[in-house]
Formats: sequence, structure tokens, C-alpha cells
Amino acid sequence: MPTPKQMDKMAAAVGRKAPSARGLAPDAELPPEYWQALLDDAGAGRGNPGAAASGRLLVLSEIPQHLLRVGCQRCGRTVEIQKVDAARLYGPDAVWREVGQRLLDNTCAQRTGRHEEDGCWPRFE
Repeated sequence: MPTPKQMDKMAAAVGRKAPSARGLAPDAELPPEYWQALLDDAGAGRGNPGAAASGRLLVLSEIPQHLLRVGCQRCGRTVEIQKVDAARLYGPDAVWREVGQRLLDNTCAQRTGRHEEDGCWPRFE
């Protein structure tokens, strides 16, 4: 516990180091400079390239490759399936992410008995 003299010194230091400009209230309008900085940002409006680039959110009928491959980040196993077979088994409107997860889960060797730890971690290639 600080001594009374130290507490007085800390209280005086807090008063001197107070910010010169007050922050915005939670319900206050943001300044126009903030909005302009967001609009000028080079990455604005591009969306999320990661999901579309890997194709994992595509429907099977939209995927251009004829051989689909999904790997497990946990055990290093890789499963391949032809697009025609995947469409026959799971339907042409199935999402590749769900199909890949099911393919890995059907042959998973990492069973611990706990729901949080069971299964493979898909890596779409």
C-alpha cells in the first residue's frame, strides 16, 4: 500500500497527464476524417479473398477442378475424390467445405471421446 505522501504524488501526476482532448461518447457521431480514412483504405471493398480463393465455400457444380483434395492439419492425412463421385454421393448442390469435412470425419483416426477434440481439421487444397 502506498504511503499518504506517495498517494498525493500519484494524484498530482494523474491531473497533469490528463488528455487534452476528450474522447467521443459512445453515442456521438464519428468525425468525417474517420470515414474518409475508411474509404481511402486500399483494402476496402475487396471482401474476404481467403474463402473464395480456396474454393471451400463453392458448390460442387461451381468448382472447375475435376479432382478435389482435402487434407487434415492434425494428422497430415489427405483424401481425394473426383468431383463426379462427390456430386453423386452428396448431391451437386453440396458445399465443398461440408463435403470435405464429411470425407475426413468418415475415415478419421483421431478419436478421443471428447466432442471438442474429436475429428480432423480440414485444409482445402
